[in-house]
This record gives sequence, structure tokens and C-alpha cells, in this order.
Amino acid sequence: MAIKQYDIVVVGAGIVGLTCALALANSPLKIAVVDAARGKIAPSDAPLPRVSAISIASKQVFESLGVWHMLDHTRMQAYDAMHVWEQDSFAEIDFSAQQVQQNALGYIIENDHIIAQMQSKAVDIQNIDLLLGSKIQELTLSKDTQALQLDNQDMVLAKLVVGADGGNSLVRRVAGYPQTFWSYNQNALVTTVETEIAHNNTARQVFTEFGPLALLPLWQPNLCSIVWSQDTEMAEQLNQLAPAEFDKRLTAAFDVKLGRLNSVDKLHSFPLTMQYARQWVGDGAVIIGDAAHTIHPLAGQGANLGIMDAAALAETLLDSMENDTLIDPQLLRKFERWRKSESAKMTATMELFKQLFAGKHPAKKLLRGVGMSITNKVMPAKKEIILQAMGVAGELPNLARSSSAK
Repeated sequence: MAIKQYDIVVVGAGIVGLTCALALANSPLKIAVVDAARGKIAPSDAPLPRVSAISIASKQVFESLGVWHMLDHTRMQAYDAMHVWEQDSFAEIDFSAQQVQQNALGYIIENDHIIAQMQSKAVDIQNIDLLLGSKIQELTLSKDTQALQLDNQDMVLAKLVVGADGGNSLVRRVAGYPQTFWSYNQNALVTTVETEIAHNNTARQVFTEFGPLALLPLWQPNLCSIVWSQDTEMAEQLNQLAPAEFDKRLTAAFDVKLGRLNSVDKLHSFPLTMQYARQWVGDGAVIIGDAAHTIHPLAGQGANLGIMDAAALAETLLDSMENDTLIDPQLLRKFERWRKSESAKMTATMELFKQLFAGKHPAKKLLRGVGMSITNKVMPAKKEIILQAMGVAGELPNLARSSSAK
């Protein structure tokens, strides 16, 4: 058994956890990243099922961390337009990067490609240790020293534990942070499809009777990732269909906008829940990303919220060091208020959209159609929505600001 001592242990080696660790690279802090599920990720030629819509603000964070240039740019797709509409309605709206004088609204990138390059970056950084494939058997939190007993019998000690370990967070549960929780009563069906008509670098989403369907453009002109959020009963029915029948239903649900859609990967299904921790900071532990909040995927902002959490926390910890302390309660509470406010606004917005597009009552459909049509013609309103989607509105961490804005 070995005893390893660190200043900070980040639990979770996904995009959010690695962002936090890399944002503290080359500082005086000694950092470990612990993850039971993840080993070193091997490259894959086949499309991967889990993708993220990386916002312009998150891209800036990756650039600041020296990760963006490491990504395989042949495996990412910039999208410069979005088209949103409602099935069986005149409600529709279009967004364009040109409307805000930008080249792109965001980038669709496979999660594992991001994580692989972040791992590669972290391996070369002297003050970061990756403890991958190690399960935490016991976690003990206190005001002074945090102890993690790993399944390889090693003991890891730290001054602070950062929980970036997802919606079922061990760190959150051990810390006893209360949370608000409800089920969306929907499942997200995820797969990769080949489209008959090229996606033309456009992200598309249609609101159907049982939930939204998004087609996100991938690096090949006729390849898209789908996220089809459907009421649980309908999702289970779709999940049981033969592939050819599923493709027919998918094509019809998408109003044949891109011609025939053919699945090129197996179908994955994930239950959708809203979770919002009412406490993020306490004795020896801070939570970020999905450990602190999960939201409906209809706007694709979950990963971006977590990346901003990670950048903001790293900024706060570095500021604490200037006060000759790692854990400055006042600064950590300020971080908590800052990021809780941003995630609460996004959570409320997603719930509003979900409720607004639920149901097919004629009066409600008329209201949606009129509202989207008006918004589509009012440029100031459209620009505000675009800036929110790009992640450049609101209070940003320093790492997310362009060099000219810092």
C-alpha cells in the first residue's frame, strides 16, 4: 500500500474534470485525477455515439489550455447555422453565425476525441497525476484532510476533493449536499445516421409531439449524430424497432428534411433527469459539472456549463493561493453563487422550452408559431439568443474570454 499526498484530487476524468486539472497546470498545486471507469482512450475510425456541441466560449477555454490545436480537426464539424421548427406547424426559426459577424456558432466533436487529447496533454504536465482505472472504495471528508481509499489499496490524501464525477456523484453523496431532482419522463435515443442530403454545416432540431429531435452535423457531409428525446413509453417502443423500421420513423419525424436517414451505429438510450444541487461547496469538497446539475439536452449546453464550472473553479483556487490559502471559504462561496446562478438560468430556460413545446393543443401550437415567427424577424432578439447559444453572454471565467477581452 502506498500513501500519496496531493493538494487537490479531481474525481472524474471526463471533459469537465480534465478541464479543471489542466486549468491548474504548472501551478504550485499538486493534482491527481481519479477515475475508475476510464483508462487511456484509444483512437477509433468509426463514429462515436457521444458528441458535444462545443460553444465558442468552451473553444476559447480549450485554446487557453493548449488543447484545441491538439484535437483532430478532421474529426470535428463547425456549424454556422441552426434551423429549428415544429412538426405539423408553421413555427420555425433560423440562426446564422453571420448574423453576429462570426464564422461559426459552435463545433460538434466526439467526447472521447476531446478526452483523449486532454489525457495526452495532462500526462506531460509535471504537477498532474492521472490515476485512471482506480475505483474509490471509501471517501472520507473533513475540514483539513480528505482521504480516498482506492481498490488497489493505495491511500490518496488531499486538502480538497473536486467532484466532477457525473450525475450519480459519489463526492456529492458523501458530502451530503442536498439536491432538487425530477424526471423529465423522457429518454434520449442517440446514434449516428447517414443522410441522403448533405447537412451543409447546419444543426437542426424539430419539436415533435413526444419530444425534440436534433441532428448534429459530423465531420463528413452526410453524417450526423442524432439526439431524439421522446416520452419514455414512446422511446421504449422506438428502441425495440428493427433498424429499418426505426430509420423510417426517424426520417418521417424529421420531415424528410435531409432525405432518407440510415443508422450506421447501434441505438443508445439514456433516461433524462433534471438534477440541481442546492449546495456545491462544503468541508473539503466542491462539485462541478453534472455532479452539480444535469439539464435537458434540447439545447446541447450540458457540457458547456460544466466546462465553465471547471474554469471558474480553477480561477477561484488560483485566486485563493494569492491569499496564501488553498481553501478560502469566502472565495469558494462566491464561486458557488456565480456558477449556481448561471446553471439555474439554463435549467429554467430548458424547462420553459420543454413545457412550451409539450402538447398539441391547436391554441398552443398557434401561440408557438406566432412567437417563433415574430422572434425570427426581430434581429435584436435573435442576436441575444445566438450569443447565449455561443456561450459568450453572461459572466465568463477568464479562460473563456478572448485575449482582447481579458
